[in-house]
Amino acid sequence: MKHSPPALPEVNFSDHGDVRYLHLGTEWVQGSMWLDKPFDIHLEYVQRMMAWLLFVEPASVASRHAMQLGLGSAALTKFCRRKLRMKTTAIELNPQVVAACRLWFKLPADDAKLSVVLGDAAEVAAHAHWRGQVDALQVDLYDHEAAAPVLDSAEFYADCRALLTGDGCMTVNLFGRSSSYPESLAKIVAAFGADAVWAFRPTREGNTIVLALREPQHPVRGELAERAETIETRWGLPARKWLRVFKPATSADA
Repeated sequence: MKHSPPALPEVNFSDHGDVRYLHLGTEWVQGSMWLDKPFDIHLEYVQRMMAWLLFVEPASVASRHAMQLGLGSAALTKFCRRKLRMKTTAIELNPQVVAACRLWFKLPADDAKLSVVLGDAAEVAAHAHWRGQVDALQVDLYDHEAAAPVLDSAEFYADCRALLTGDGCMTVNLFGRSSSYPESLAKIVAAFGADAVWAFRPTREGNTIVLALREPQHPVRGELAERAETIETRWGLPARKWLRVFKPATSADA
């Protein structure tokens, strides 16, 4: 007997003051947007998903390729395409989320540098099509209850690493009420190597962003500080603050 895939959750939004929130049929926030600044990034943890900028030359950013696994409210997709002027690909399983982002969250139509693809993130990561072509891979995959990452295996993270260019980088959100951060970190370390993984302290809301490089980099603090200054000045992200709560993650941490 052929089994039908599980029903996808209903998509809705709520406005509170000057902020709009995306929900998947529950009160849990799946994304947000400033109503008067729709192409800025509102949530702190989503801003931290941009920390890969610390590891590349700012002048090279516009020539790079960003991919988001999980569209959310399209904050990362919009920022990469509009603010950074990057080639940007977003993978989203739920067509209602794509429609909601276009209707309510100012997601632009696809063009020569923007492609929103309906698909399963695990299948995309495992497929050869984008292998070695992604400079910035941003992984934020949660179910409608925001309980734990939907994809969180060493095999999945190895597939993510294979998507990256030689100096590419993955950032992943490990927030989850039932997830185990040490176990997730250990899987990322197994896929990327302990000397290629960095981590933020958790946000107040409990989101912990982990960054993993295709190949290890060990920039000196002065170089990171200089890049943070450029990121903050050019793109308005709080990158100087990042350096106070961001450090290499060792295998002992995992």
